Amino acid sequence: MVSAKKTIHIEPVTRVEGHGKVSIQLDENNQVTQARLHIVEFRGFERFILGRPYWEVPVLVQRLCGICPVSHHLAAAKAMDLIHGVEELSPTAEKMRRLMHYGQHFQSHALHFFHLCSPDLLFGFDADVAIRNVIGVARKFPDLAVQGVMMRKYGQEVIKRTAGKKIHGTGAIPGGINKNLSTEEHDELINGFGDMPGIDQMLEWSRGALKIAKDYTLDNLDSVADFGSFDSNHLGFVKEDGAMDLYHGNLRAVDKDGNKIFDQIDYQTYTDYIQEEVRPWSYMKFPFIKSVGPKDGWYRVGPLARINVCDSIDTPEADAELKEFRKATGTACCNITMAYHWTRMIELLHSCEKIKQLLEDADLQGEELVRTGERRGEAVGLIEAPRGTLFHHYEVDENDQVTMANLIVSTTHNNVPMNRAVQKVAADHISGQAEITEGLLNHVEVAIRAYDPCLSCATHALGRMPLDVELLDASGQVVDHKRT
Repeated sequence: MVSAKKTIHIEPVTRVEGHGKVSIQLDENNQVTQARLHIVEFRGFERFILGRPYWEVPVLVQRLCGICPVSHHLAAAKAMDLIHGVEELSPTAEKMRRLMHYGQHFQSHALHFFHLCSPDLLFGFDADVAIRNVIGVARKFPDLAVQGVMMRKYGQEVIKRTAGKKIHGTGAIPGGINKNLSTEEHDELINGFGDMPGIDQMLEWSRGALKIAKDYTLDNLDSVADFGSFDSNHLGFVKEDGAMDLYHGNLRAVDKDGNKIFDQIDYQTYTDYIQEEVRPWSYMKFPFIKSVGPKDGWYRVGPLARINVCDSIDTPEADAELKEFRKATGTACCNITMAYHWTRMIELLHSCEKIKQLLEDADLQGEELVRTGERRGEAVGLIEAPRGTLFHHYEVDENDQVTMANLIVSTTHNNVPMNRAVQKVAADHISGQAEITEGLLNHVEVAIRAYDPCLSCATHALGRMPLDVELLDASGQVVDHKRT
């Protein structure tokens, strides 16, 4: 229902990680005048870790999130490698971390597709909310639901065997790792164990999930092409040859047509290219490309952006799917918001292919786990998290204590794009409606879910955050007030 003030609230936004709300303002003719995604929780990890010894950071910062802890763990570890004086890990450490990372991508993409967004794709945006959920999927598509559960479980098992635990592991340490992959662990991931299938079944299920996302997009291309879509810049990692790399690479940014804004940028110098600003109505920051400026320099990250910035993918099946995606969308740079689902499943298949390749590498059983070097005082660690490019920037003093930390997480990069999507979908589907139904409001949430936001990770502030405390008496009158 529209209130007397012509404001609608969607609170909370459902089937996303973290807590947020949407506010939609309407004029006297029920036309949308403003729609915003508000992040209403605050997590101050950039302050919590100040004063902590640098070797604790990879374990501490991953407490930001229980869905993507591996991404924070590895981004921080990559920064602390350099603080520790190590620019090149041993082959065993590098490949163990990559295996951990691809396990994270695999489980996270499976979780989002099967548990969070599939109810919208399988039942429709306007379906009864009683069935438009993961329980509804399990009842109508039981085999598909089981596959989703087992795929996520497999990715978690990969993480457990590389990081020590499924959630908040300790595998990556400054300069390397604290364990290799045993022969028994290797055989379990290859062949399966208990009720858990092996890697070949995961590949087959990944192909099936990709087909669902691809067929949905192609079958509904006329309707999804404009759904929450807009032209934008895109940012992501690429190798020196331009191929996708989710663990390490250089930064590339392209405009809406695929033209390069910058390319092969060493991420240690990211502050020369990326700047952040704040706005009063969100605890998320608003990054932009310096050379373009704050008005038009915002950009997207994540699966769609990574597909747009790369020239190829270095696994055969995913690369073939990349070519098919570009042929179907008819452009070198796709700006269709709902295409995030298709590209996310291309990455799911790619991650599964990479896991199989790595499991065939004997270096995983190597004995050189850690290297050392000459200490330095500042470093940046970047990684392509499931939701997009993740920045970790630290300064450490002569006592080994962290003195500065700046995190730009994937969902923060997507802050402006998500708000653009909310505004467009609200204007297209809610403006002029005499009755605002739950199904209409779900259209707005569908646009947000396409980005798979992790709102918990994304919340922090630039500058001072005042704390207001009021003391009330029994009648509710303010008797004291403190502001820090």
